[in-house]
Amino acid sequence: MMTTATEGRPKSKFNALTIVYSGMFAALMMIGANITSFVPFLVIGGVPITLQAFFAVLSGLLLGSRIGALSITVYMLVGLAGAPVFAKFQGGFGQILSPTFGFVVAFILTAYVAGKFVERKNTLPTYIIAALVATAINYLVGTNWMYLAYKFWAVAPEIFTYKIAWLWMVPPLPKDIILAVLAGIFAFRISKHLKVRRTF
Repeated sequence: MMTTATEGRPKSKFNALTIVYSGMFAALMMIGANITSFVPFLVIGGVPITLQAFFAVLSGLLLGSRIGALSITVYMLVGLAGAPVFAKFQGGFGQILSPTFGFVVAFILTAYVAGKFVERKNTLPTYIIAALVATAINYLVGTNWMYLAYKFWAVAPEIFTYKIAWLWMVPPLPKDIILAVLAGIFAFRISKHLKVRRTF
């Protein structure tokens, strides 16, 4: 009896659908970073209110910890390679010295943590808690990176302090909390219809 060439081979962890979803979320991060170009009123006090945190959380909830983090890593690498995908259409390896680059790095951890939560328990409260915890981690890592950047290699205002660094995060905080809850609800509902493997 003849067998096909693929019989007996282990299935790849990265199927075509996973690759499509990963590319989609990398693209959504690019759009979310520059949403203020299309909706100018989302700039408060000169600070652009982006949707990157929302999409980073959503990628982890829907794609799982590893694939979600991979999607955001792809986004970061594309930006460092020179594509204008970061906030204000910026890009290039020099962005690594930007005080706000810590948030980009934190998005990877955000997706990973969100994914880890829902991989262990698949309930609506878990999805919402995962989104809120991941958002908190994003703020913690990003804000501390920004503070250290202004203290050691970036030009900061003379009155700049650790407290001021956190006060700068107040304007986008309510938006990100609301979006985190919505991401949890949306991901819980849509995960039942998407054939996404979270156990990679």
